[in-house]
Parts: sequence; C-alpha cells; structure tokens
Amino acid sequence: MIDPMPRRNSATKSAPEEAAGPFVDSSAAFDFLNSRVNLEQIHSSKVSSESFKLDRMTALVAALGDPHLAVPVVHIAGSKGKGSTCAMLESCLRSSGYTTGLFTSPHLTDERERVRINGQNISKELFVDALAVCKDAALSIENDHGKATYFELVTALSFVVFAQQAVDIVILETGLGGRLDCTNVVKPMVVGLTSIQLEHTEVLGDTLEKIAREKAGIMKPDAPAITVPQQDEVIEVFRNQAQEVGCPLSVLGEDLLYSCRFQSATMRGPHPKVCVGEGEGCFEHMSVPLLGEHQGANCGLALAVILELRKHGFDLPEQQIIAGLEHTPREGRLEQVKARPKVYIDGAHTAESVRETLNAAAQQVNFDSLILIFGCSSDKRIDNMLNEFETRVDKVIFTKASGNPRAANPDDLAQRYTELTKRSCESYPDATQAIRAAGKTIGPNDLLLIMGSFYLAGEVKALFEAKAQAST
Repeated sequence: MIDPMPRRNSATKSAPEEAAGPFVDSSAAFDFLNSRVNLEQIHSSKVSSESFKLDRMTALVAALGDPHLAVPVVHIAGSKGKGSTCAMLESCLRSSGYTTGLFTSPHLTDERERVRINGQNISKELFVDALAVCKDAALSIENDHGKATYFELVTALSFVVFAQQAVDIVILETGLGGRLDCTNVVKPMVVGLTSIQLEHTEVLGDTLEKIAREKAGIMKPDAPAITVPQQDEVIEVFRNQAQEVGCPLSVLGEDLLYSCRFQSATMRGPHPKVCVGEGEGCFEHMSVPLLGEHQGANCGLALAVILELRKHGFDLPEQQIIAGLEHTPREGRLEQVKARPKVYIDGAHTAESVRETLNAAAQQVNFDSLILIFGCSSDKRIDNMLNEFETRVDKVIFTKASGNPRAANPDDLAQRYTELTKRSCESYPDATQAIRAAGKTIGPNDLLLIMGSFYLAGEVKALFEAKAQAST
C-alpha cells in the first residue's frame, strides 16, 4: 500500500518591506523573493508581452558589476529536453574535473535546486547572501526599470554566485523562449538548441517557425550553435538566424555525424546508444543514461557541445565523459521515488513529452499494469495530452498540485477524458488522496507514474521523501 505523508503548507505571508541591506534571516529572504511577480505561476493568457524585455535585466547585471561575463557559459534553449541536456553536460564536465555551475528551472522541492555548484544545491546561507546583493541592485534600478521579477532575481543571483565561487564553466538553461529571456544577457562560448515544439503559444507564437525564432534569439556572433534534428521549417529558421548574426551552426545528422539506435544489453536492458562526430576524438556507441529513446538526441547534443568545448581547450577525456553520463541525475525525468511497488515521477507537460514518457516507461521499466496519476496546468493543450493515455495506460487518476495556481481542476480533467475516450477514470482534489486511492488497487509488480507538471512531480517527491525520513 502507498501512503505518503501529508505535506505541510506554510501560511501565506504578506510581502516584506523592501529595504537595502542583508536579510534578518532566511525566512525574510524567501518571503521577499516569493513576493515578486513569478511568471511561472501566471496563466499564459494573462502574461503581458511587457514582461519580456531585457532592459531591466541588463541594468540589473550592470548594477551588480556584470558577473555574467566573469566565467565561460554554455547556453541551452528549446521547448523540451533543455534540462536533460544540461544535466548530462554538467555531469560530464564535473566528472572531467571541472568546477561546474548549473542554472535550471523550475525546481522540484527547493529554490536552491536552480543554482548548483558541482551538482549540489548551493547552501541556504550563500543563497540568502547573494539574494541580498541582488535585492540592493534591483532596488537601485527600480525607479527607472520597475520591479525585478522572481526569475530575474534568481538568474542574477546565479551569476553572482558563480562569479564569486569562480566556477570553471556555467551551463545555463533559458527560462521561457530565448530572445527576450533574462538569461540572454550572457555572451556564450557555445549555444545548444533542443527540440522545438508548440508550447507557450500565447507568448512565443502559434507556429513552430515563430517559436523557433524566439529560441534562436540566443545565438551570438562567433559562438558556435548546435541543434538536435528538427523539422525542416525549424532548421530553416535556425539557419537564417545563424547567418544573420554570424554564428556557425551545426545540425546533428546533417552538419555533424549523429546516429541513435535502441538496443538491449545484459546489464542495462533496453536503452538508446548514440554516435557523435567522426575521426579522432569522436564518440561512438555511447549509452544514454536517461530513460527514453527521445533522450538520445539530448545526449547527442551534450556530446556535440563537449566536442566544441575541446576546441576551446577543455580537457574532456572519453572515459570521464562515459563516467559522467553514467552518473547523470534523473530528477523529475522518469525518476523512481519508491521501489516496491514502483513509483516514478516525471515533469512531462506537452502531448509529445507525455507520449515519449509513456513509451519510455513501456520500453525500459518492467511492470504488469500502469496506473497514471495526472495533473497539469489549465493553459496547456490538454486534449492532446489526454488522447495519449487511451492505449498506453490501464487506469487514470486525475489530481492537481496544491502549489500551482494555474492547475486545472481534476474533475474537469476527468470529465474531458471520459468525453474523449469513453473510458472511466477517477479524480481527487490533492496528490495525497490520489496516491492513496492508487495504493488500494496497485499490485506489487505494477507501476504508478505521476506526471503532468513539475509542480505535481515536485510535490509527490516531497511527500515520499518526508515519509522516508519519518520512517528512519
């Protein structure tokens, strides 16, 4: 039986008084940060285009002394696969002896997950001290540029920390889009572009070409850019942008040798293997560490970036790269949070990623029946995701993450699913009740998969971590 421990919710606190200087304690720091506009929690239809300008971020980093220019940066953008690519690349660089800085979003259970050094969350003390510095800089430009957002502050905080700690290289994931994303103040050494899909269409545009144009906005003169295989219209946008800005572009499988095959092995079972590059120093038959055939392209991109970094003098031996891939963390990417019965979480929140995750589970996880707990934001292409369940899932339970103000109503999801598929399902108002309901019918060899958003995945992960700690 699955019985997660209920998660405690702290009382909502009013916005703190914004004064210069250090915070009185960590609670005051996080209260200040969470009082700022957080676009991740706003329905996309209500996000104004005015929210995406680089003027304020440019002024903010200038007030901080331009810490974003202090260390080499690899900048990654795309619709899906950004986090996976960043995770694999960071693990390989760290395995090769480099001190790494990693900036990603969103977080699962702790804001400090967004800013990591050598694979570890920065300390709470370091986070708070750096936030105080960024707060003072933000207040100094507020009259001319308005209030810095949550994401702008955390991004600036990461630049400050990485510069202070003198990391060797930063792997920087964009937030939303690319061209006007606040991470786009950097001058990258290498640019990586992952799969382009229809997402955030109200903000980025309603066609693949429009979205690709926004993502391609991170290309910079003379900074090599590499992309995974894409649809023809996306590649055309990328090539036009590269030519316009004077950026050498390589497309995996076109300009750079790339192949991926799915195979079975005695030790690892079925998994993808990739080959990248040709000649001396190329990568041949490298095992992809994350579950799913779709991760092959992300791994190929990470390896292609490594080939480019070698040209810049980075010492990245193949054996260290193999070890780095092997130790890539799976957080939120078909991550196992309980062994028996099997419980996995995943942040899939588009139709394509839902399909890829369900296929990956079927190919690489051994189970009898699949029970799915699903909850997503109300501004997603919901019908497209629900249609993926019918032939792949044995039982569907709908719920929502308590920390997501954009969450779709579980009852509405259940009604729509029944209308689309004529299949029965269940719905519960929170993740704890949904998991307990699943636990009443799940067998020891079944798989319980929870997905639909990082909010839901993070909430479930926290539930199981709390229960594990309570039992020790």
